[in-house]
Amino acid sequence: MSEERAYWLAWSKISGIGPVLLQRLQQHFGTLAVAWNATKAELREVEGFGFQTLEKIVQQRSRLNPEQLIIQHQQENPHFWTPADADYPRLLLETPSPPPILYYRGEVELQENWGKKPLVGIVGTRQPSDYGIRWTCLISAALARNGFTVVSGMAEGIDTASHSAAIKAGGRTIAVLGTGVDVVYPHKNRDLYQQILLAGLVVSEYPARTPPNKTHFPKRNRIIAGLSRAILVIEAPVKSGALITATYANDFGRDVYALPGRLDDYPSQGCLKLINQGAGLILREIDELLKMLGAIPKIDTVPPSPTAAQLSLPILSPELQRVMDVFACDTVHFDLLVQQTGMNASSVSSALLQLELMGLVSQLPGMRYQKC
Repeated sequence: MSEERAYWLAWSKISGIGPVLLQRLQQHFGTLAVAWNATKAELREVEGFGFQTLEKIVQQRSRLNPEQLIIQHQQENPHFWTPADADYPRLLLETPSPPPILYYRGEVELQENWGKKPLVGIVGTRQPSDYGIRWTCLISAALARNGFTVVSGMAEGIDTASHSAAIKAGGRTIAVLGTGVDVVYPHKNRDLYQQILLAGLVVSEYPARTPPNKTHFPKRNRIIAGLSRAILVIEAPVKSGALITATYANDFGRDVYALPGRLDDYPSQGCLKLINQGAGLILREIDELLKMLGAIPKIDTVPPSPTAAQLSLPILSPELQRVMDVFACDTVHFDLLVQQTGMNASSVSSALLQLELMGLVSQLPGMRYQKC
């Protein structure tokens, strides 16, 4: 058991210490184990740690034993990841406020966690029209058949339709809950919940037996956006949790697409607002959406195996190789390339142009690039 894992859990139990402050602690001290033993004077050097926060830490820290805590916690919550775990979802970890504890139930596919299989979020109103349900099912099924995992929140309406359609198409789906992973909400989705456990995952930042709470659902939307490469908003009024998810997606550098509707349709007003702000259009040609999301068309015949000469790559300069090394997954956003390489934006842009001319990478919509 990783020592650091126990300290992520222990710090998460101290009131007033949220994901952002935990990130600052980890960055300042190197490990949360070191931070746990830091003095008040040392903790005061971390941005955001005022007098009241320090007092809470001193009082609550003295009553917690991290090693004992994690043993007790695992009795009721046997399956969870912390940022100290290699299997913690990589895309979510890159956001400003990843959950310190991410609980899960179901069938884990590490290709998803490691960013090697694309995840797309589908969100929308709890009271959709027939138009919204029809397009949700069409899009979810197409994504599932083309190798995408569909992410949503298992709420009524659009969420339920997206999960169900992905499962019926033989694909995987992930439900991000605002309750504990063992609590089904709404209760009418209990059969869907069992199907998701067999065809994907349910995840939550809340421990077992946590009941529904209206404050939890807006917060969980950041996890939907953080796990996903893109967010599709199907139908959403102007005041909608789906628009909160879209806002998080924009903040995280994810692509946002919206389904257009009639100007006088109440459920479409939020989508029209997003389109006016620059969101991509979901049009009738679903194949075009799949191309924009980086889908590779399914091929019925088996392609010939590449020769050794085709597999060999040219010797690259250190700068070009640094950019190529980031392409662990099929597609990478430009901002992530800048962040991971430590190079400035102009240098990364120049390197990408050279790699494109060499036929090693190609550009996709939304400032994303894929390895050829």
